[in-house]
Amino acid sequence: MNDESGNTHFGYQTVPESEKASRVGEVFHSVAARYDLMNDLMSMGVHRLWKRHTVERAGVRPGMRILDLAGGTGDLAGAFAPRIGPEGRVVICDINASMLEAGRDRMLDEGHVGNLDYVQADAEQLPWPDESFDRVTIAFGLRNVTRKERALAEMHRVLKPGGRVLILEFSQPVAPLRPAYDLYSFKLLPLMGQVVANDADSYRYLAESIRMHPNQETLAGMMRDAGLERVEYDNLTGGIVALHRATRL
Repeated sequence: MNDESGNTHFGYQTVPESEKASRVGEVFHSVAARYDLMNDLMSMGVHRLWKRHTVERAGVRPGMRILDLAGGTGDLAGAFAPRIGPEGRVVICDINASMLEAGRDRMLDEGHVGNLDYVQADAEQLPWPDESFDRVTIAFGLRNVTRKERALAEMHRVLKPGGRVLILEFSQPVAPLRPAYDLYSFKLLPLMGQVVANDADSYRYLAESIRMHPNQETLAGMMRDAGLERVEYDNLTGGIVALHRATRL
């Protein structure tokens, strides 16, 4: 969370707000080439089930316009594209050029060419007019945003009335899981990052950023403060991940 001094968290470090975006950018530039492989290894493939659940809960229909923030390598966008058909549109938006390039390459390799757009932009300052999208999604990206309340307000702004926001993010697991989860996060995850991606520090930051992210109820309250309504969430895998959903009425 940010404080009144103009500082914020970068993992467990306190840094000026003006520095966080560049530091996060360095992390994802470093891991972009091995991002998908590391996701599979870190979650033992379970991240695919979390994202599939998100896609199912989104309830998209042919012709819809979808904004996928922090769209990365396109997991959600690639699943949405055939569901919205040639008359719909999915915009993959990411602040990081390396991740956006990796996503574009992957989507082309998988044959998604007709209804995807790629935009490099900051989630806190979206370049679209009010009420532009039927759905706004963000998967494992909100915790990296410097001013989460601004990003949530922007999601509300660009969402059409009746549209939905879906936020898939690491959260607070139930108490019995926490000791094993901490051991995995702070011991095994950086080691895995070093072996596979030659970058232990970036994965240590990811583990820390998860701990600094608002828990389920706090995030739900932030979404309501941003003007979103009918806020609810599902805990997945014992609360290790939560899917928050809300509507603009």
